[in-house]
Amino acid sequence: MQNHPIPSVTDPLQYRAIGLFRGIYKPQDNETFTRGELIDSKGNEIDSVVLGRVITLIRNHVPLEKPHLWVVYPRCRNNQNLHLQITGIWEPSTLQKDFVENEGLNEDSSLKVDSDDLLEGDDYFSIRGELIFTNPEAKEVVIKIRQRPRNQQKKALPFKLNLKGEVPINYLKHFVSLNVRRVGYQLLVEDFQIIAPISQHKITNKSKKNLKNRN
Repeated sequence: MQNHPIPSVTDPLQYRAIGLFRGIYKPQDNETFTRGELIDSKGNEIDSVVLGRVITLIRNHVPLEKPHLWVVYPRCRNNQNLHLQITGIWEPSTLQKDFVENEGLNEDSSLKVDSDDLLEGDDYFSIRGELIFTNPEAKEVVIKIRQRPRNQQKKALPFKLNLKGEVPINYLKHFVSLNVRRVGYQLLVEDFQIIAPISQHKITNKSKKNLKNRN
């Protein structure tokens, strides 16, 4: 079991949007388990879905009546409303105990139960992408994030995340890394790091040919 729900960055220009949500997952109904809402301790309800890879884990090992620390991918529906995709759960003390029992291992096995507590705290998000809009006065920030294609046949479309915070306008078209905190229904920028300017796309051979024909 890995020792942190958010993996370390492997490339300075690695795009990503991943975070943590403490709360209860409430499915839409018994027949529609994968769609529902994540509800935090203050009663805020955020539209959510469960991704296929963790459905079995949640059904078999996670009591939904209790709050858990969910690993989620944030999205913005209609460019505004926060939407979360559940990709995992961070609860080593529970999940590893279940694994030990299911595999017939004893308590003295070499498996180590990691702490459930994280240095970043609940509702932390790591956002890395291109700064395409910023309005420091209105505290509005938009980040474009490019996804890695799941297979060679389908092209993964980029998506945008709306954040609240201040990033100077002179950093437009730069790759940035942001530490973000969810407060209610918004993602607030706590701090950021400018990684590098985004290089301009090269003109394709087709574009060059079109330009040549116009001259």
